[in-house]
Amino acid sequence: MSDKDEDAAAALLIQEVDDDLRQDRLNKLAKKYANHFIGAALALVLAVAGWQAWQTWDGKQRAASAQRYAEAARVAEQGKPDLAAESLAKLAAEGTSGYRVLAEMKRAELLVGAGDLAGAASRYHAIAKSGADAIYRDLAVLKAAYLEIDTGDPAAIEKDVEPLAQETSPWRHSAREILALTAERRGDRARALELFRKLADDVAAPQGIRARATEMLTVQQPGARS
Repeated sequence: MSDKDEDAAAALLIQEVDDDLRQDRLNKLAKKYANHFIGAALALVLAVAGWQAWQTWDGKQRAASAQRYAEAARVAEQGKPDLAAESLAKLAAEGTSGYRVLAEMKRAELLVGAGDLAGAASRYHAIAKSGADAIYRDLAVLKAAYLEIDTGDPAAIEKDVEPLAQETSPWRHSAREILALTAERRGDRARALELFRKLADDVAAPQGIRARATEMLTVQQPGARS
């Protein structure tokens, strides 16, 4: 055998020994950490099963809350506001997060229907300060402001509503209408007219708001608009 062949044979032998040693180490590691691997795999399986179980449970809870809300709304439409309010109060305490907020909103609506505007505004303020999603809190701010336009502190209303009048706000048109009304109440006619004019000219504004703005301009500035 030549020196070259001997070197190749030696290299092959060394590689085989290394492979054996490596496999031996792997076997020892497998035996040493087998329990850890099994435990981790079991934990993963349990986590997935737990997540799926939670999703199933959560879906059932949401469905149950939806049914309770629909039933309360139906009772209210049947002319039984007190019974509906009682059901909504329970849902607000026991339902899923989204339906708890909707239940509180509906309770406020029932108070408006009963003529208790102050009570309704108070409930909306509570929602606005709660941990509900921003869209519900902002809507509650606007609903409270509309109820308090004639009786509330204009400065306080403007402070609450001003952030919602920004161009990026989905509630900007309602917020600007409220600001125009509070400006009028404060005697700032120029500011009120400016806001009403912008609303009347804003093609993106809801038709109802544009119509009311146009009407206010006609009342305050006869002949300004046809």
